[in-house]
Amino acid sequence: MLHRSCIFLIFLLSSFSPLGTAMLNLTLPGQHPNPEAVVQEVQRRVNVSLSRRQMLSYTINDQSTTCQTGNPIDDCWRCNPNWQLNRQRLADCGIGFGQYAIGGKGGRFYVVTDSSDHDAVNPRPGTLRYAVIQTEPLWIVFSANMHIRLSQELIFNSYKTVDGRGANVHITGGGCITLQYITNVIIHNIHIHHCYESGNTNVRSSPTHFGYRTKSDGDGISIFGARDIWIDHCSLSHCKDGLIDAVMGSTSITISNNFFSHHNEVMLLGHSDDYLPDSAMQVTIAFNHFGQKLVQRMPRCRRGYIHVVNNDFTEWEMYAIGGSGNPTINSQGNRYIAPFNYNAKEVTKRVETGEEEWREWNWRSEGDIMVNGAYFVASGAGVEVKYEKAYSVEPKSASFIEQLTMNAGVLGGRSNKLSKWTANGVAGGGGMILESGDDEDNSDDTFGSNAQSQTSSNSILFPVLTSLSCFLFLYVTATSALL
Repeated sequence: MLHRSCIFLIFLLSSFSPLGTAMLNLTLPGQHPNPEAVVQEVQRRVNVSLSRRQMLSYTINDQSTTCQTGNPIDDCWRCNPNWQLNRQRLADCGIGFGQYAIGGKGGRFYVVTDSSDHDAVNPRPGTLRYAVIQTEPLWIVFSANMHIRLSQELIFNSYKTVDGRGANVHITGGGCITLQYITNVIIHNIHIHHCYESGNTNVRSSPTHFGYRTKSDGDGISIFGARDIWIDHCSLSHCKDGLIDAVMGSTSITISNNFFSHHNEVMLLGHSDDYLPDSAMQVTIAFNHFGQKLVQRMPRCRRGYIHVVNNDFTEWEMYAIGGSGNPTINSQGNRYIAPFNYNAKEVTKRVETGEEEWREWNWRSEGDIMVNGAYFVASGAGVEVKYEKAYSVEPKSASFIEQLTMNAGVLGGRSNKLSKWTANGVAGGGGMILESGDDEDNSDDTFGSNAQSQTSSNSILFPVLTSLSCFLFLYVTATSALL
């Protein structure tokens, strides 16, 4: 209630005070003050990795090396043949707006050995639910292949990495993953699918707190008022609502190297057109493969700054990128392959907005490749100067797109020891094993659609910080109005 009251007061004051309007974006902690600089750095890192790949291919006369792919995230950790000895190196490999998400770096290792999820209030040690609610930083790995059928939504605490490398891990069932009012989470190499509505029951969110959760939407991953989030190398499909939704003041997010398929409304960024704090939302969408049986929202944006770079859009039924509420969309080096439907060739869609309004929105396409009649409707005349700095590092052509996205989705079946979570039982990267036990069920390959679960409780720290920044903002704004 305090958080919503703060937002309402900010809205009222900003409408009367020019300073209040100028400071509105400061309501989101973690917002980068110069998003164009982040765009430029992403392109620089891609260019460096592709150049290194080209030089290596000349040296060893091998165009198919699995190491130097040109993908700066993968090359950061996969080029070390003994990467499993230092798993936490992954936390240094992020790019874009979510690059500062450290997850559980520096924390202990927790080995999930129990795939069950029978009790959302009193989870058993050894389960994934027991791990993600802990208050300390944890790097979470899996002892074997697992299918985790959630009974209710899986509510995370801050500073967690879920690292599925070395195991075939599927998460399905009620609610699926909720990241609410927390910070610093990395989710890597996990299958997330067949997530359904759940809730109207108690769910634990920390060792000392559980609370009543109303009915969830059934998202694969729900990001709600959270920041410093990185979702990488996951495969997502068949969920009730969105595959990934980021709303209610979420920011500093990178969504990279994922494979999306078999879904209608893929990704929603922004709560509503009139929810002003989402103007400070910043999201990088890079190196993903938007695959078969997708309909729309790749993503659908409300407000914020969205950088869509080097993705492969191979199928959509209605549109690829949509938006309302004047979001900034910067599309660079993507490949858009339009469907055969003559009425669905346009990549972009301004949702329920007239041209007299959206013609001023900042939607740009640079270095994109349009296939099968695809076309991108740009807008925002007169903003070229603003983007000149960002474009000083030219985005690589989308002709590299197959190379950059060839490993999108969950990694597996590789030769570089992806069959082990660690070598010889040594947990590298500065941690120790927190939990161990007997694995209950790690080999079931059938994926049911058990509908139960969802909705989480707030961690204490994030609302307190938000309230403090709120009162500071109110004080400054009120003072300026009197001058």
